[in-house]
Amino acid sequence: MKQENLRNVAIIAHVDHGKTTLVDRLLYAANVFRSNQQVEERVLDSNDQERERGITILSKNISIQYGDTKINVIDTPGHADFGGEVERVLNMADGALLIVDAFEGPMPQTRFVLEHALDQGLRILLVVNKIDRPGARPEEVVDEVFDLMVELGASDEQLDFPVVYASAVNGFARYEFDDGNMDMIPLLDTIIKEIPAPECDPDGPIALQICTVDHSSFVGRIGVGRLHSGTIHKGEQVLVIKNDGTRYNAVMKQVFAFESLGKTEKEEVTAGDIVAVVGVDDADIGDMVTSVDHPVRLDPIKVEEPTMAVVFEASTSPLVGREGDIVGGRQLHERLMKEAESNISMRISDCEDGLGVEVAGRGVLHLSVLMETMRREGFEFQVGRPRVIIKTDEHGHKLEPIEEATVEVPSEYAGKAIEVFGNAGGEMTDMVSRDDQTHLVFKIPSRGTMGLKTRLLNATHGEANMFHHFSEYGAFRGEFAGRKNGSMIAMSTGKSVAYALDTLQQRGKMFVGPGEECYEGMIVGESAKEGDMVVNIEKAKALGNQRSSTADKAIQLTPPTRYTLEEALEYIQDDELVEITPKSIRLRKRLLDHAARMREASKKKG
Repeated sequence: MKQENLRNVAIIAHVDHGKTTLVDRLLYAANVFRSNQQVEERVLDSNDQERERGITILSKNISIQYGDTKINVIDTPGHADFGGEVERVLNMADGALLIVDAFEGPMPQTRFVLEHALDQGLRILLVVNKIDRPGARPEEVVDEVFDLMVELGASDEQLDFPVVYASAVNGFARYEFDDGNMDMIPLLDTIIKEIPAPECDPDGPIALQICTVDHSSFVGRIGVGRLHSGTIHKGEQVLVIKNDGTRYNAVMKQVFAFESLGKTEKEEVTAGDIVAVVGVDDADIGDMVTSVDHPVRLDPIKVEEPTMAVVFEASTSPLVGREGDIVGGRQLHERLMKEAESNISMRISDCEDGLGVEVAGRGVLHLSVLMETMRREGFEFQVGRPRVIIKTDEHGHKLEPIEEATVEVPSEYAGKAIEVFGNAGGEMTDMVSRDDQTHLVFKIPSRGTMGLKTRLLNATHGEANMFHHFSEYGAFRGEFAGRKNGSMIAMSTGKSVAYALDTLQQRGKMFVGPGEECYEGMIVGESAKEGDMVVNIEKAKALGNQRSSTADKAIQLTPPTRYTLEEALEYIQDDELVEITPKSIRLRKRLLDHAARMREASKKKG
């Protein structure tokens, strides 16, 4: 039975192609907001970091009531580190809006999300966005998307996709890019017409598969998923079947449907809808909520395993407590264990030596989002260098995570890009030249992606566009050479002096400016040569009685290099740490004392 008054649609796109802005406009078009209501742009990016980074981190569910039809809209992350979110939430949809920039066309990430949507058998509705952009080429982009879908093995039915042209910023959608329409109605009408209504039986046995897990400090875990069959009533007894086959009875304490921007508690929810339930206390992705008398099992949902881990430790910095309110090891442990309850995509556990907590995720960005959240909460802590998670096969051979990296680069820089990847252990698997652009595909160990983007952009004068995602575990490819240049390490605790920095900047690049608080063992710069060097950042000019300090030319300092959190994590070596506070990101040696570092180095040599 088709639920004709219901549509479940996911929105997929490359980063920055405008999908979150498009959702804003659909909400306005469906009169979700009052005419006088003040609403922030990108309403779905409710997380501060989402707004600042311009990316969607968490999938979100909203609904739009258009005429007699309820449209459930699922906004999905576009970044590979959150690719697990994409795969799961597509299970809840019957169709997908594919948003593509009218100037850029399909990008590497478009391929990633589109491939998953086609594999799910979803009906694709192409939205060519930003048609008002200078240089827009909407008709060519439609052809490029068609070619990409053919390449990805789309069915004949999927290749017969409808197209809508839009400018989300200006709030219009069109059947033809030049037909002059100035509202979003054509897109809403096309969704109703082209996205299939869910096929389900409201009177059948309950079949709800949990696709994502929300968390509330009041009610605990909230399971979210599509109700494939049956009707769930508040207070009803159900059977929960875990991924490992464990079964137990539970009571649905609360049931919710999605309405506009939030969840609304209901007495009952029916098949075809995307719903949220409270009562499965240990809800995990893939769990089945089903009828006690007529249990139903659906195909399991694959949850991507973490590939990279980092150790969180309480700060041992001499400056600890000056910028943050929460500095204790116990509070750090409690906060991370709380994260483990609600963040299904991470694996969080105590280190065997008891000195820290290991957090494993999908990549540096995935891990840094948690770190950034915690520093904003007032935490001070330190983390070591991220490491990839190594496995062994049945023969005892080491396996490491391998990524598939896709690069779009001007053809004149293709050789440089290939060289950068080769130095990082990458192997080219495909190369296609189109006009003056070259499309490159590599298989590269996850270790090799650390700092790769920066090196690639430097080699191509900022012209390369790179995207990578986990592909498989493959044979360990040996050790890579680490950072060639050594660190400049402060020899004492005190404020940096301009005269000292002026002298040091001739020997490398500096990470601190004048008047900054530094401490013994802190990394204050990078040497132009190999090997670490201990430096005096407090050295002032000695003044004699023959001339005054004003007789010399004014000191001209190059602005210091400031690393973002992700860049700092990718920069450090095994014996170094990143110190994270609400106000600062500092680099330091694990052993602050120079003599202790020398003893440790001699031990390793011996």
